[in-house]
Amino acid sequence: MTTERVNPPELSPPTGFSHAVVAAGSRVVFLAGQTALDADGTITGDSLPEQFATALGNLLTALRAAGGTPADLARVTVYATDVAAYRVHARQLGRIWRESAGRDYPAMAVVEVVRLWDERALVELDGFAVLP
Repeated sequence: MTTERVNPPELSPPTGFSHAVVAAGSRVVFLAGQTALDADGTITGDSLPEQFATALGNLLTALRAAGGTPADLARVTVYATDVAAYRVHARQLGRIWRESAGRDYPAMAVVEVVRLWDERALVELDGFAVLP
């Protein structure tokens, strides 16, 4: 099996990780955790919905750069620093998901964490996709 590291220029330069890895053979794309980082590596947005929209956009940018589409997502894990707040905003977050990724939902989990790598980050998404 061979792998291709994909680091799109639209995302913050990676340090110690790749934004996406394409594995030849089964064509599985593993997507690194994405927060609300802008291209300069700064967290943007103060609210959970703002950060979720940016983090999801970053995840989908990495996926598209690797040749996939939102429909190819097989698994996404959402790491939230406050699951209660996530639940409060669930309808809005669902709307953001549908507008960005459509209605082909991957297997998902939401996990509460004490904090994320960047202390300002409220949410992080990672996952993998299986390309045809």
